[in-house]
Amino acid sequence: MAEILVVDDEIGIRELLSEILGDEGHTVLLADSAREARAVRERQRVDLVLLDIWMPDTDGITLLREWASGGRLTMPVIMMSGHATIDTAAEASRIGASDFLEKPITLQKLLRAVQNGLMRPAQKPAGAPVPVAGNPAAVAPVLRDAGAAGVIPAAAPGAVEPPAAFGEPMAVPVAVTPVVPDSPAARLLLRELPLDAPLRDARDAFERAYFEHHLMREQGSMTRVAERTGLERTHLYRKLKQLGIDLSRGVWRKPPTN
Repeated sequence: MAEILVVDDEIGIRELLSEILGDEGHTVLLADSAREARAVRERQRVDLVLLDIWMPDTDGITLLREWASGGRLTMPVIMMSGHATIDTAAEASRIGASDFLEKPITLQKLLRAVQNGLMRPAQKPAGAPVPVAGNPAAVAPVLRDAGAAGVIPAAAPGAVEPPAAFGEPMAVPVAVTPVVPDSPAARLLLRELPLDAPLRDARDAFERAYFEHHLMREQGSMTRVAERTGLERTHLYRKLKQLGIDLSRGVWRKPPTN
């Protein structure tokens, strides 16, 4: 799989993109500024860059132009922005950006843009139009309804975590797949739940046990857990973080059998 560099000053967006792309099997490198992106680019080869336009030190367009003029635009670069104009997108295209994603970004459009980017060369003729994911004819919001499923939210000014643009939490199915008695999954499901606690606390305890069971069963595969639980994957990431569940993959992998 690919080495992908994600450059965005919003920690929540960096983490979310890292989790999604990591679950697809890619190695994800993170940078919170143009300065850090330059350092990563100097240290190692990357196959693709997801580059935010608006950053506090040097904006993404300037960094893209710097790489192009220095002969270092040897990888596809996908620009991202929640506040871009047609002129900005046209400038990115002229410099050599391979694609443009308008925030909020749908999960499907992100994965499609990454897949397409990895299949095409980084260098493009000057003046070639940059496709907007889902609408190659114009620079328009990819998804106007920020509450729709599978959306990576646009960065809010001064925010550290992405805003709650995923809509209301979805109901968790009550039915649980039967497990072998006294197995680790069974012990998780049979833990003592705080039935005398307020409903919200008891519900959180049940949901935590429910998702831990499926994470253990699927050995940490977010794709399979999403299928099992009936949640869109971006909703699933957000729900697990809300419940305080450790998303480290190694935590949920079964130990090797002797």
